[in-house]
Amino acid sequence: MADIRHDPQIAAEGFRTALIVEDHPLFGDALAMTLRSVSGVAHVTHAESLAQACALLGSGHPFDVILLDLNLPDVDGLEGLLTLRRTAPGVPVLLVTSVNETQVIRSALAGGAAGFVPKHSRRDVFRAAFEALAAGEIFAPDLPAEPALDEDAGGRPNPESIMRRLSQLTKQQARILDLICEGQMNKQIAHELSIAETTVKAHVTAIMRKMGVSSRTQAVLMARDANLRGRIADGGGTA
Repeated sequence: MADIRHDPQIAAEGFRTALIVEDHPLFGDALAMTLRSVSGVAHVTHAESLAQACALLGSGHPFDVILLDLNLPDVDGLEGLLTLRRTAPGVPVLLVTSVNETQVIRSALAGGAAGFVPKHSRRDVFRAAFEALAAGEIFAPDLPAEPALDEDAGGRPNPESIMRRLSQLTKQQARILDLICEGQMNKQIAHELSIAETTVKAHVTAIMRKMGVSSRTQAVLMARDANLRGRIADGGGTA
């Protein structure tokens, strides 16, 4: 299971500020009240879309924890998680969603989620989740054990493995992979991003290494299998 990769200083000092990414205002308000009562969070900001969340994070607003719904109007499924992980790599992202398929949750944890709380859970569940996050642990109660194999019977990487690999890409690498998925060659990508073609080649090599593939075609197929093509590079992160 993936580690949550958040700043240990935040956990040591507790969670004081939170960003809720949820497109239903009433549920967002209810979740904010729950946070204040069970976690000690004093300041809560509500974003109703991934774009709003990224704008807040990009403008320098400090947050100690992010609560994310997987069903947002401007992003599909796990793409939002990868985007936030690249935009705010030191901040734990707790999924608060009605999506409860085991495979989806496993993939989200593999992609760097700090845990999962079903929507409409009781307050004691949220309290337990924040206690786990503060201790540097992943909160995923009653989730069946993760399969030991990294590949399926056909030798293809399973969804959790794909998410782990994609979550290692930097913002620039994710953007380049997105352009590769669109069919662009290195020269075109270099022009699009205003960087040297040799830099593109170096990034492509790094992308294939991190994804565990030996060709651009394999990288494209893996990204498409994960249903992440199109918004894979929407986040921030390192270049």
